[in-house]
Amino acid sequence: MVIFILYWEAFPLTTKKTGSQTVTLACPPSFAGHANVVGKKEGEGPLASSFDYIGTDDTFGESTWEKSESAMQKQALALALNKAGQPASNIDWLFAGYLLNQCIGSSFAARGQEIPFLGLYGACSTMGEGLALASMTLDGGFGEWAGVVVSSHFCTAERQYRTPLEYGGQRTPTAQWTTTAAGAAILAREGPGPYITHVTVGKIVDKGITDTNNMGAAMAPAAYDTISTHLKDTGRAPSYYDLIVTGDLGNLGSELLLELLRQDGLERVLYFDFSCVNELGDIVQLTLAMEIMGRYFNLILIDETGKVVDSMKRVDATMSSKRLVLPGLAYEMPPRDERLNFLQASPEQMLAVLSTKTGELSKALLQTFEGVSPVLVREHTSCHPYRCS
Repeated sequence: MVIFILYWEAFPLTTKKTGSQTVTLACPPSFAGHANVVGKKEGEGPLASSFDYIGTDDTFGESTWEKSESAMQKQALALALNKAGQPASNIDWLFAGYLLNQCIGSSFAARGQEIPFLGLYGACSTMGEGLALASMTLDGGFGEWAGVVVSSHFCTAERQYRTPLEYGGQRTPTAQWTTTAAGAAILAREGPGPYITHVTVGKIVDKGITDTNNMGAAMAPAAYDTISTHLKDTGRAPSYYDLIVTGDLGNLGSELLLELLRQDGLERVLYFDFSCVNELGDIVQLTLAMEIMGRYFNLILIDETGKVVDSMKRVDATMSSKRLVLPGLAYEMPPRDERLNFLQASPEQMLAVLSTKTGELSKALLQTFEGVSPVLVREHTSCHPYRCS
């Protein structure tokens, strides 16, 4: 149950929104504690030393898989609270969910905690969604402490989204393995950090992938859209970050995401990847970036760490204040302007922007859409010599 109090009196409005999908937090909340609980298989993997608790039995002593998830969430939350040095009674809000719908497992995990409970269902994005909502809640001054806890279980996920394990169905090469694990985080309105400073909320991006055994291909376009939007909203380059981490993409989805990020929008940039032998006899990966942009045309050789080896045209600080192209520097995409991607923009968006232009239609199209050349727009408008007014 949720109770609302409504006032008719108007209050002054302020916004913390940055760009199209990002919120900049004025009082960034701090991580005060975090913990994770995993199953036996996860404990046998390369990240075993990073886990707080590794179960010896994926039932976690319960009679059903759903109860197992509740047990994992309870334990992860208790461990995170202990690290934060806070009792459950000090937590103002608990944001919780898990991979299955209806939040049943989270509801039972929250039972007895005596914390105001907000159930979430974002499927694979539930942890990100929980941290986003908890951060905005604390930044808004609606509490001092917030908890976030989520979980998934291989057996329940297979039954819900594919086929029950008892069927013995054959797994395809693109099928991913849902983790049996729970994670929890405690956020404080004040603390020493690390902090959550920005929140970028993704959109629904559906490219028509219907294969439930190839979730990486289905999720990669949405991951690309959210990451590229965040970089655009904040005005940052990928090199600003030490790590950009996603989940659920698998090998195939990760490769697709990198391809989408490299071919950002409709920029006329081609990448050629080569495997070659260096002077020490080691096999290395090199990439040749061909930037086909009129008088700004350039050929840039990039090593496997993303740094420029050399280029046909070197660009120093006297030539550009936006991007340097010099040996040893990290390669960055050419700076983008605010033109529309005509493959993604709606007809309403296109007409709204074109209606603000004056002069020849070909010039208006060139100013409005990215990835098109003067020759292309002149050819397509030569038989329709209209003018914008």
